[in-house]
Amino acid sequence: MKSGSDVRRYPGFGLFSILFFVYLYLPISVVIFYSFNANRIVSNWGGFSLHWYTTALSNSALVSAVKTSLLIAVIATTISTIVALMAALVIVRGRDVRFRRISETIVNLPLLLPEIVVAVASLILFSQLGLVNGIMKLAIAHTTFCIPFAFLPIRARLQGMDANLEEAARDLYASAWVAFRRVTLPLILPGVFSGAMLAFVISMDDFITSNLLNSGGATTLPVYIFSLIKQGVSPQLNAISTLIMLASVALATIAFLVQRQK
Repeated sequence: MKSGSDVRRYPGFGLFSILFFVYLYLPISVVIFYSFNANRIVSNWGGFSLHWYTTALSNSALVSAVKTSLLIAVIATTISTIVALMAALVIVRGRDVRFRRISETIVNLPLLLPEIVVAVASLILFSQLGLVNGIMKLAIAHTTFCIPFAFLPIRARLQGMDANLEEAARDLYASAWVAFRRVTLPLILPGVFSGAMLAFVISMDDFITSNLLNSGGATTLPVYIFSLIKQGVSPQLNAISTLIMLASVALATIAFLVQRQK
């Protein structure tokens, strides 16, 4: 890279970078700091304490919401990743696929529509079908909008893969399934893993659809946290938020290490 094109040499770049990171991480730091506050009043420091963490972890409603979110996220991630993988294989590797561009647009359609539209459409559909199971409704709805998030990394990985490798396996009398399992899948596995991780995070973080379809005791973690906020901000919310951030960092670290090994 030429020195003239290095943005780090631009005047004020360092100051702008510092201000950007302060703006980005200062609110998070405040939440983490006050999660150890012994005082019930959030903004008044009353000494160091782990009381709010023990309170949060012993909260049966919170634990139930976490279990519900994890169950729905695992179901949605598994199904959406499988569907996204099959769609990517057909769209990228299919030779006689008609309306390829339209098919890709349909797969990515949930990204193009406001989530509230998809949520209302799901609510109307489930009402017409008479579906009352809250877990099932949320799992289906989450799978719908998670598919494009899983599809994009898998498609990108397939497009960057040399198709001649798969053709060489077929020339060596490998069946289509063996060629996919021994050649294609190992090469695109980082993309599959990235898509699955992205779908999992999107499902865990969803509020609009989960709140609209919340019924039958299927209260997810974001919906539960929102109900706590309506009752007033407490240090317990800071503790819950900190635990979520720690889980996210741990998940991102695992994903990074897995990607590095591959």
